[in-house]
Amino acid sequence: MSSRRKFFKSSMIAGASLALLPAASNAENYLASKKKRLKNWVWTNPDPKDTDEQLAERYRKYHEAGIHAIFFESDSERHCRAAKANKLEAHRWIWTMNRGEKSLLDAHPEWYAVSRSGKSCADQPPYVNYYRWLCPSREEVKQYLENDYEAALKKDYVDGIHLDYVRFCDVILPVNLWDKYDIVQTSELPEYDFCYCSVCKDAYKKEYGVDIDSVQYPEASPSWRVFRYQRVNQVVERLTAVAEKYKKPITAAVFPTPDIAHRNVKQDWVNWNLSGVCPMIYHGFYKENVSWIGTAVKEGVKALNGKFPLYAGLYIPDFKNDAEVQKGIEIALANGASGVSLFGNVTDTVLEGLKNALTKKS
Repeated sequence: MSSRRKFFKSSMIAGASLALLPAASNAENYLASKKKRLKNWVWTNPDPKDTDEQLAERYRKYHEAGIHAIFFESDSERHCRAAKANKLEAHRWIWTMNRGEKSLLDAHPEWYAVSRSGKSCADQPPYVNYYRWLCPSREEVKQYLENDYEAALKKDYVDGIHLDYVRFCDVILPVNLWDKYDIVQTSELPEYDFCYCSVCKDAYKKEYGVDIDSVQYPEASPSWRVFRYQRVNQVVERLTAVAEKYKKPITAAVFPTPDIAHRNVKQDWVNWNLSGVCPMIYHGFYKENVSWIGTAVKEGVKALNGKFPLYAGLYIPDFKNDAEVQKGIEIALANGASGVSLFGNVTDTVLEGLKNALTKKS
């Protein structure tokens, strides 16, 4: 199964600007598309051991159940073309700010984010070893990411790109993980608060006239918080421009609500200019029941106000049984989601629940 959420699978966690103005055409296209149909997705990592026959059968079932597109975590032309042959869109799902490839770590350790306690993600990553967060303020980082996403967009079997980990490191983990890490995060602890590298501090001082090191409680500074939202927003803006260059859609996996995204990971996804967003409404991580999916969807849809569609991300292992999966899908759709995105083991019974939920919705 996918490596997308190593942090999730080992720990049950989801391991994305004022300067960004929504294009009018996005809202128009969104409203027009809502009149046509809902759209449903699956997150997966293509397994090279899959046979052509298995892929054809799997993707046929997906399409028949109401799945429209797949986010592929790694590049597999064979899987993408098999999906497209069965009337599914094939999107490349690529990690954005969390990038631990050895070649990059060895060549540019200075590109990595630094915590308030002075530790760099290059050699002292927080929580888990693969948490290697880049600094979004650096021009070299933005160019590196542009080149990486452009390489995917150039491929004719890739229908769009999907951003993940497009944020800062979790300054506050979902409450379900506090026992796991023997940690209480009722406040923003210095070792998890990013980024305090010289580039970020210099840019903040230039913009606001304040040396963040002179602020007694920087974690409580509204301008420092907004500054960091905008750093990630600018990365998204650059990647959106690359997608527009190739006339392909750009989506993102984000934290479940605008409030949680702001508070936990300094992510401002409402102000991005995307083709769609997939909030990871993984209710179990927040010790919530299935009904909370509707609350989270409603908050996101209201905040977006029609700018682009919201597809509710559902984590299948969080549900007790297949009936609960169907209930979760129904709740998401009833509260304004334009579809769902599923992560986990998409079995025949899960597909049946999706089909039943869509039938009820229609």
